[in-house]
Amino acid sequence: MKIERTKNATRNIIVGMMLKVYQIFIPFVMRTIMIYFMGVQYLGLNGLFSSVLQVLNLAELGVGSAMVFSMYKPIAEDDTIRICALMKLYKLYYRAIGIVIGILGLVLLPFIPILIKGDIPTGINIYLLYLINLAATVFSYWLFAYKNSLLQAHQRMDVTSKIMLVTNTIQYAVQIIIIIFTKNYYYYVLAILGTQIINNIVTAIIVDKMYPGYMAQGLLDKKEVQQINQRIKDLFTSKIGFVVVDSADTIVISGFLGLTVLALYQNYFYIVSSVMGFIAVIFTSCTAGIGNSIIIDSAEKNFNDLKKLTLLISWICGVCFCCFLNLFQPFMELWVGKDLMLGLGAVVCFCVYFFIQEINKVLNLYKDASGIWHEDRYRPLVVAITNLSLNIFLVNFWGIYGILLSTVLATVCVGMPWILKNLFTTVFAKDYLKSYICNLLRYMLGTMIAGMVTFFMCNIFDISNLWMSLFIRGAISSIVPNVIFLFLYGRTQEFNDSISLVNKITKGKLLKFRFIRERCSA
Repeated sequence: MKIERTKNATRNIIVGMMLKVYQIFIPFVMRTIMIYFMGVQYLGLNGLFSSVLQVLNLAELGVGSAMVFSMYKPIAEDDTIRICALMKLYKLYYRAIGIVIGILGLVLLPFIPILIKGDIPTGINIYLLYLINLAATVFSYWLFAYKNSLLQAHQRMDVTSKIMLVTNTIQYAVQIIIIIFTKNYYYYVLAILGTQIINNIVTAIIVDKMYPGYMAQGLLDKKEVQQINQRIKDLFTSKIGFVVVDSADTIVISGFLGLTVLALYQNYFYIVSSVMGFIAVIFTSCTAGIGNSIIIDSAEKNFNDLKKLTLLISWICGVCFCCFLNLFQPFMELWVGKDLMLGLGAVVCFCVYFFIQEINKVLNLYKDASGIWHEDRYRPLVVAITNLSLNIFLVNFWGIYGILLSTVLATVCVGMPWILKNLFTTVFAKDYLKSYICNLLRYMLGTMIAGMVTFFMCNIFDISNLWMSLFIRGAISSIVPNVIFLFLYGRTQEFNDSISLVNKITKGKLLKFRFIRERCSA
């Protein structure tokens, strides 16, 4: 079967970006309504349950990614019999995963109160709420989840996005009505369970109509099953590492600092993760092209591409760093009020966390594109263990600051050196490593300089009106870093290459700006 890759990719990006905007704006409205109508402790409960269930989802092992990857070739060859056999195997695996998650979730049930420090909202049965959330997760695997693999393998995730837009809209509308008129948190959580069931059933019906020739039947030969299982094993350690790093912070904050502090933390993290979500679109769009380039182009050309992408991401994240540093507090004061704000030190920690994580994602992008999961299989696990250990240790001394810094320390001291070693021994020549590290240090230093300059400039003005303060700080934080970065990096080869790339994407519009054209030709 011939897949229209360009058409599908464009469609996926457009619908995916629409869904991303929707998934940022509507939950923001939901958080606001919940804060003012029910209180911040309920937000903390939401975050805790999500993190616990994310850890339980480790039982998925990376099955989805491995199975979808296995479908690419038979789809290209119109091998219907093999696709049907893969679907049957996928169905079997997902039913087993649902059972494992259900059992592990029930085993964890008696320990749920231990994960919450301090009081919970009055009249709340924490066990019942947890079981409802657990049921939603189990049903997500049991109810035709394997059929979604066909949409992924056929590059039709736009269909999944559209279904989610509709079902999520229904869910949020029902939840808003529940919060405002009943303030019943049980109904609020039941709406999540109902939406999950509807989403899976609707997806299955649409997949059956789009691909009527595919049924979950037949058997694969033992060799292919063994190859799939090996791929799952290699992906598992990466998955467990990322899940533990993402979930450990929330669980440790709830267990050591309480639901209220967790809710405050998550208000800030929600903004940071939203921006990270938009930048992730760049990574997702680049993966296939980078993978192709690694196969057909020279190592030197690929290394130049890495340097070019690193500069682009560092530049974007440097501007975001300055915006977070200077806009976070006035925005939070407008949104939730002074009583629900963290200190400036936490803002600085969030900024550092954001920048380091995004640079680390550049390295992980090349790891995934080059397929060195086997060589990298232990690193995510060691990083996760280091992060969790530092979380538990530092939270006792520095509280919320220790939580944020533990992730930064684990990434900088363990994760990044390790993945750099893997990349520059398997994908790039070792001789390139020193110059690349120098570039990373230069971009980090440039971001620090831009952050200090903009922070000083923003605090020169003492403006009582928060809206006016946001506008002025936003203008300074958006313009000044670009000027600083242009001065620091404007004469480098990476900058010229990056400008050529962006200019090509914008069809020559970028070089119409005279100062950029002069900088490139200097």
